[in-house]
Amino acid sequence: MPSNIEIKAKVNRPRALEELARQRSDGSAEVLHQDDTFFHCTNGRLKLRDFGNGRGELIAYRRADQAGPKTSRYSISPTDDPAGLRTTLSESLGILGRVRKRRLLLMAGRTRIHLDEVEGLGSFMELEVVLAPGESEAEGVREADELMQALGIEPADLIEGAYLDLLLTSERR
Repeated sequence: MPSNIEIKAKVNRPRALEELARQRSDGSAEVLHQDDTFFHCTNGRLKLRDFGNGRGELIAYRRADQAGPKTSRYSISPTDDPAGLRTTLSESLGILGRVRKRRLLLMAGRTRIHLDEVEGLGSFMELEVVLAPGESEAEGVREADELMQALGIEPADLIEGAYLDLLLTSERR
């Protein structure tokens, strides 16, 4: 199963962070609109990502809910019928929640920098350092730490869980 080292942080100054991320980037940015539906499952998380253009991805993943760099193991299956797949999965598993976001994707070497505007939550940043097969997690953590420092991400900005967790917590209040 492929893996990466991931961090997620709340962003207080999104324009300033975007400028720093563009300076670190290897190329142009890509804007993505993502509608993620999370389903009940017994092992890890299962979400269907709909890109709004007839394409989507079913993503199963496991990662610790902790602040700071963490290992995420995942499996991705593309689909040309995200709406139909959402219906089938919701009827069999039930929907846990939904996260809609606008994502600006930049690449810095093998690291994906995501600058996200999450509906109902605000501005966030994710780093995903894609690990090579057999590569140590420590090397990915080192790379994530270096990029966090370069982007001015403070330990206090780091968040533990998924956007879905934050939305569900805010709905309970």
